[in-house]
Amino acid sequence: MIEDPISRAAQLPCFDNPDQIQLLSGGITNVNLQVTDGDRRYVVRFGEDIPEHGVLRWNELALSRAAESAGISPAVHYHEPGVLVLDFIEAQTYTEEVARDPKNVTRIVDLLKHMHYALAPHLTAPVLTFWPFQVNRTYATRLRTDGSRYTSKLSELMVGLNKLEDATGPVSLVIGHNDLLAANILDDKKKLWLIDWEYGGFNTPLFDLAGLAGNNGYTEVQEQGMLEQYFDVPAATHWRAYQAMKCISLMRETLWSMTSEIHSSLDFDYVSYTAENMYRLNAALQDFQNT
Repeated sequence: MIEDPISRAAQLPCFDNPDQIQLLSGGITNVNLQVTDGDRRYVVRFGEDIPEHGVLRWNELALSRAAESAGISPAVHYHEPGVLVLDFIEAQTYTEEVARDPKNVTRIVDLLKHMHYALAPHLTAPVLTFWPFQVNRTYATRLRTDGSRYTSKLSELMVGLNKLEDATGPVSLVIGHNDLLAANILDDKKKLWLIDWEYGGFNTPLFDLAGLAGNNGYTEVQEQGMLEQYFDVPAATHWRAYQAMKCISLMRETLWSMTSEIHSSLDFDYVSYTAENMYRLNAALQDFQNT
């Protein structure tokens, strides 16, 4: 993606005397670095628009600024095309194991419920809508065009997609994060933070809840408790729609990885990631059929 990201970061005009520049691990879409400048630390994110994933950096910037104003994400220090510089937060980055710890599940759900309604008042321009059913259809169309090695699987997935959309029914829209991987949650021991707004936009709150549970291996008991905490009604009220959205979330992650196998130049094992998410998707589809 970038031949020498450390040199590129050192030359950014937002820094006076950058040193201790180091690559950060964990990014599967961007190149991320930590930069010390004087007595302050920053995270530099290098990433252009990614048309095959619907990532538009102006949308990421707008949501990052709104999330900063809402106290949910670190401050935006600087930006230019292909570059976003954020304040560094001294915090623990969650793993899947930490994200499904019962005491943390409650905190994350509280954060999501706050985030879904807190960002909109801080937006200063329109942002995208992330409608996961169309996102998945677009992935499938592109994968066929690109000659993906998974082409034979796509027809069955799209038939299932239509049934899942019917099962979801009408939805309300909130500002969603739409990428609830554990690594996007930070814990500074006082509060939780959400980072990486590449896929942010209007969506049903069920998608973030389903993504949180599906990406982090929540048990059915945890899922039911999560729904009751968020909606303040019995879990059965939203259970079937939630189960459908969990399948949609895992399908999206699977199709995302299939697409990344073709287009991404980052050093990441997308083939294994596709297999992992396909396994989780098949398990979720079985659970949905049994509801």
